[in-house]
Amino acid sequence: MILYNALFSKKTIIIGIVLLVAFLLLPYFLTRFYIYLLALIFAICLLATSLNMVLGFGGMYQFHHAVFYGFGAYAFALFVTKSGLPIWIGYVIAPFCSALLGLVLGLITVRLTQLYFGMLQLSLGSLVWAITYRWYSFTGGDDGIHGIPIPDLIGSSTGAYYFNLIVTAACLLLMYIIVNSPFGRTFQGIRDNPERCEAVGINVQRQQLVGQIIAAFFAGIAGTLFVTIEGSVFPDLMFWTFSMETLIMCLLGGWFFFMGPALGAVIIITVRTFVGIYTEYWTLILGLVLMLLIFFLPEGVLSLFFKKDVPSEKKEG
Repeated sequence: MILYNALFSKKTIIIGIVLLVAFLLLPYFLTRFYIYLLALIFAICLLATSLNMVLGFGGMYQFHHAVFYGFGAYAFALFVTKSGLPIWIGYVIAPFCSALLGLVLGLITVRLTQLYFGMLQLSLGSLVWAITYRWYSFTGGDDGIHGIPIPDLIGSSTGAYYFNLIVTAACLLLMYIIVNSPFGRTFQGIRDNPERCEAVGINVQRQQLVGQIIAAFFAGIAGTLFVTIEGSVFPDLMFWTFSMETLIMCLLGGWFFFMGPALGAVIIITVRTFVGIYTEYWTLILGLVLMLLIFFLPEGVLSLFFKKDVPSEKKEG
């Protein structure tokens, strides 16, 4: 009970309940397109928040996080189309496949720091993308995998919406608990001052490796949610440009706020969807918004409404 009260204020609980009830009722008032769009936004919000666990809260420059998202999606798709086992097992196995990839890449990259870590991870992630893109006999190559069967319970747009909503809400709650746990506090301490953490006996590399595995796990869950609404996968899910887009979501919403990346995901997906109807140069508009944001709101949109302690090195920068 003490831990519960420490993590969740009455205001937070009320806002959470109101939002959940609103999202549960929305399908009764929206068309099929908007239901699909919201289901997609849920998956991308989960992806962006999982990235921010290691970026904003861990200080790790994860430049190719989408590789875990795409890997989870492919693991689920391949399990469903090739194993012949119940589909629900795939929802359990796929995130662990992403976590395993996070472990492998982490063991290689975690020895480096900051920019070097990010560049090596970007290279290794691009290697995974290239294998997926070229392995036609197994992954379908650049054609991807289509017609993935989805259970009837969540096969409709409304069913997929509610499934994505429930899974995303549960994962966000779990990530919030992790971020505010002793591990999460230690992780943030490593972000602020890794040398001091090492001096008091904390194994910095091990903590960072565990953080990357956890983030990869939740990114894998987001990948399965994407397959649930699309019924297909393709190599672009792992391409580095999508990773950069996810990184921008974190910066746009506020990477020192837990819900900042989710807000950034909502903004970018909405802009891409509706501005893209009128012009193919929607990225130009997004670029202008980001440029203004860097000058006037370097801590993200949520900094307009909430105050957050920023690491000392960020303040100095």
